[in-house]
Amino acid sequence: MNDYMKAMLFKRPDAIPVGISLLPATWMKYREELSDLVERHPIIFPGYKREGHDYDWKPDSYKEGEFTDAWGCVWENVKDGFESIVKKHPIPRREDIRSFKAPTVDAGLPHGFMFLRLTDLRGFEEAMIDFAEEPEELQMLIDIVLEYNMRQIDILLKNNKSEILYFGDDLGMQTSLPISPEKWRKYLKPCYAKMYSRCHEDGRYVYMHSDGHIYEIIPDLVECGVNIINPQFRANGLDNLVRVCKGKVCVAIDLDRQMFPFCSPKDIDDHVREVVEKLGSPEGGLILQAECASDVPLEIIEALCVAMEKYRLAFS
Repeated sequence: MNDYMKAMLFKRPDAIPVGISLLPATWMKYREELSDLVERHPIIFPGYKREGHDYDWKPDSYKEGEFTDAWGCVWENVKDGFESIVKKHPIPRREDIRSFKAPTVDAGLPHGFMFLRLTDLRGFEEAMIDFAEEPEELQMLIDIVLEYNMRQIDILLKNNKSEILYFGDDLGMQTSLPISPEKWRKYLKPCYAKMYSRCHEDGRYVYMHSDGHIYEIIPDLVECGVNIINPQFRANGLDNLVRVCKGKVCVAIDLDRQMFPFCSPKDIDDHVREVVEKLGSPEGGLILQAECASDVPLEIIEALCVAMEKYRLAFS
């Protein structure tokens, strides 16, 4: 059993698992210099090979321009290397939900597969009005998306033999949930519980990423079957995460990316040390992760690598 699994299961990993994600725009900006950095830190970037690395590669959603997904959502992007956003929504009128059909094509479970899917289909403001007024069309749309997702999960379970399955859906905003915890539990908790129960029935573990303020519903997500939760540091607050997570669920903490463009290497060391001291334990339950956009200086990416390598051994 590797340290990642041991951390998830609270079985005393030899070291805290660590990793850094570098966005396409970051590679496009720093190129060979970033390759040099990555090669200096094989613990953080295992298996990296410079040969053949295309610094300008990006997925479709990170390309400048417009594309339409399988659900009919039109995504727009003004700059290569950055993520697109949905600008045209296929169900702007509530009454059109009644005739709306899910795609027949199997497009998988991309980031934003449940809650964000509702806002992409309706538009954020219209979706919020739906949750406020609770018309029957709200549950109708939720059922359409959930049924589609269950089909995609069955396909995933058939084709992906990994022990841990990865899901991403941003449930929070900067300082709050977009809807009340009570309404989240009424309308969305049953969806995640059904989807993740299907994964557990097949003997899999569930990793879930969510940007934003979500600490109030993390215990609910654990009840739904989440084994590793990937919350953001800044939007939730370290003390809140300690209170609701420590000893209860493994936290793949998203270190404070909102400070990275503006801080010093010492700030990074202090930050990583504090997270390890407060969230970590010899039993496990902590994974250190960071995401670096193109506004993060190379010296800060380097400082993140150094701090992770240093504090990953805090309980060894």
